[in-house]
Amino acid sequence: MTGQNAEVSSYDSRRQVLYWRLLARLFDPEEQAALESASLAVVEDIGLPPALLDPKVSVDSTVQRHPELAAEFDGLMVPEQRATTASDGDSAGERDREEEVRRAALVSKVLLNVFAAGSGTVTAGQLSQWQSDAGWLERALGCEPGDLRGGRTGRPAPEIGPELGAIEADLVRRMHLREVLADPALASRLTPSMSLIEQLLRDKGNLSGVALANAKSLIRRFVDEVAEVLRTQVEKSTVGALDRSVPPKRVFRNLDLDRTIWKNLTNWSPEEERLYVDRLYYRHTARKTTPQRLIVVVDQSGSMVDSMVNCTILASIFAGLPKVDVHLIAYDTRAIDLTPWVDDPFETLLRTNLGGGNDGPVAMAMARPKITEPRSTVMVWISDFYEFGRSQPLFEGIEAVHRSGVKFIPVGSVTSSGRQEVNPWFRERFKALGTPVVSGHIRGLVHELKTFLT
Repeated sequence: MTGQNAEVSSYDSRRQVLYWRLLARLFDPEEQAALESASLAVVEDIGLPPALLDPKVSVDSTVQRHPELAAEFDGLMVPEQRATTASDGDSAGERDREEEVRRAALVSKVLLNVFAAGSGTVTAGQLSQWQSDAGWLERALGCEPGDLRGGRTGRPAPEIGPELGAIEADLVRRMHLREVLADPALASRLTPSMSLIEQLLRDKGNLSGVALANAKSLIRRFVDEVAEVLRTQVEKSTVGALDRSVPPKRVFRNLDLDRTIWKNLTNWSPEEERLYVDRLYYRHTARKTTPQRLIVVVDQSGSMVDSMVNCTILASIFAGLPKVDVHLIAYDTRAIDLTPWVDDPFETLLRTNLGGGNDGPVAMAMARPKITEPRSTVMVWISDFYEFGRSQPLFEGIEAVHRSGVKFIPVGSVTSSGRQEVNPWFRERFKALGTPVVSGHIRGLVHELKTFLT
């Protein structure tokens, strides 16, 4: 083996040591002495702190002690196009190999901290540290903290997003949440997430006093954060077509300067080098809008928690649009009309009872009387459509509503991740009816509603 090849092999060996240690610790919490000592030697040799090898030390703590590492974690796992070097032995190639070893150490740190979540009871501090480390993983993947777990960028999350959500949900389940909520100092360390909100909504009936107040504060914080993101998505979505039957407002900001010049070119005076304008032209800005009624029916059974939270917030946003009359119905084995509180998603969620079975025909019986003008009505039905013995009656009701002229939009779920599961029996019938199930990601529903309602 030549000197150059030996050097390359040395870099490969170092990188492999770090990744073998990562795999060993992910599948077995017990340390492998040989891998630990070899990894420590590699980390120290490349000038990185030994804390990178300790999963009990958060990425935040590591970065606080070594601020120069923050920039290295950002975008760490984003695929890059790297220029190939002219030969294995040149200095650029050597720097690349050194960089790969360094990258392996940093990647191992963030992956081990996030995916080796351990077992047993979880404290508020441990949950907070995990959420922080998960935020660093999201930053390493080129996203903002919370993006992959909550879909807050407005784009579907890659497969890792739901997996992070599942780990977070497990941590929340293993935490003595009622005790944490009863202690303001501990409760203040909690970061709102969909998993945490689900547990709070399920357990709200068992909370009182300080614990209930802290739970409500966390729910409101989460609602406000999600509402801000969804409101932005609604504003960016397609708006109605221009209504050219409405004369344009003759104000300066609507002046169409290019058209005005073009239409008056015949008035150009070469001698005076001056254009005489006989008529000003203005842009049309009025949009075609018609009074619309939006009826949102949400399955609040155990499998639809994410949808319930998202749709409650989304309904409140559309309720704030001009000329849109929004009605909200939630159901499990019973149906509840949440329309009086549709403007306040926080109050709406506090009135829901998550879990249990579902009875779609009961919800349809409550929704149908709200249809007064079918052709200016949209009915959005969010469910996994597992109705068991009630499938045929529910579909017959949906079919009747659709044939009356109502715009019916079936949605498998409205989640942050975009995952959805829909009863195949219903999926095939919706397709035959000409109303295919909308994508499970909330952006799909936002686009459908905004296009039809404005």
